Amino acid sequence: MRPVVITVTGVAISAPVTLNYRQSNFKVSIAAVITGTATYTVQHTFDDPADFATEALYNSGADWFDHEFMDAIAVTSDGNYAFPVRASRLNVTASSGSVKATWIQGNAQ
Repeated sequence: MRPVVITVTGVAISAPVTLNYRQSNFKVSIAAVITGTATYTVQHTFDDPADFATEALYNSGADWFDHEFMDAIAVTSDGNYAFPVRASRLNVTASSGSVKATWIQGNAQ
C-alpha cells in the first residue's frame, strides 16, 4: 500500500484509512506530527467498512478502539500495528493547529 497522509485542522475525526487485514505480513507504521498545539488519538476498528452504507456511518457506527500508545497525546509521536485491523483513523479532540498522520503498510511477501 502506498503511504496515506491525512491532515486534520481543528477538532475533527479523519476519514478512515482502510488497511489490508488479509496481508500475511501485516505490519503498519503510523506517525503523527503536530503543528501548533493539539491532542489526538489514533484509533482502529475490526469492523468491515462494507457493512456500512457511507463513510460517515462507518465513522459513527463502527466500534473504534484507541491505540495502546497513541492515545490522548499532545506531542509528535509514532507507533505501529503488528496484527491485523480493518481500518485506522485520527481523532483530534483539542487543537489550535493541525495534526498530520501518515500510515505505511509493508508489502506482502
